[in-house]
Amino acid sequence: MRDVLAFDQVSRRFPGGAGVTDLTFAIAPGEIVALIGLNGAGKTTLMRLALDMLRPEQGEVRLFGSPLAALPAAAWAQVGALIEVPLAYPELTVRDNLLIGCRLHGSDPRRVEEALQAWQLAPLAERRFRRLSLGNRQRTGLAAALQHDPRLIVLDEPSNSLDPASVILLREQLLRRAADGAAVLVSSHHLDEVARIADRVLLMNAGRLIGELDTTGVDLERAFFERIRQDDEHRAEVVR
Repeated sequence: MRDVLAFDQVSRRFPGGAGVTDLTFAIAPGEIVALIGLNGAGKTTLMRLALDMLRPEQGEVRLFGSPLAALPAAAWAQVGALIEVPLAYPELTVRDNLLIGCRLHGSDPRRVEEALQAWQLAPLAERRFRRLSLGNRQRTGLAAALQHDPRLIVLDEPSNSLDPASVILLREQLLRRAADGAAVLVSSHHLDEVARIADRVLLMNAGRLIGELDTTGVDLERAFFERIRQDDEHRAEVVR
């Protein structure tokens, strides 16, 4: 079974020393992989590399088996993403923004009504995006990212601004789509929430992947911070 997304020793550094180094991992169809780390660990940079928003200085990113540089433009229609904030036209309505997303992905415009119902946005369909609350903006962004049934889903902190009911809705959506064969990469600060849905939880620290977190323990937060502490101490010893 071919991996949907694969990183092979990928590095990208920025002036001042920030960035990511030697990232190697893969996500198979139907797999949910969670990415966790402290602020500044490199999670968003990794996701931007996965979406060709940044180019590696070293290594290779492959999507659907092809290096990004050789990927046909049409293949991006099979990707759904939400990075940092929803991309939307503030003066257009929720429905119009979703319709534009459908057209950009070559999807059936009838999917818009399904998305409005699925994300409980129908009462807000004619409201301009700029007049939405932060939580409703996030739900609109998630609806736009998922309405075309992408084969790869990349979500950066998708539960930001969501109320508990919307978090449950997000969880159900991701589990259903993974069951249908989509590969999911999601970053989050909510360890308990990602532990409910993720097949694997990757730990990131200081721009590197440092292993996986065992989600069977009773205190995930303590285990997370202990792994970060150990890695920080190890890096300090290496520098000496």
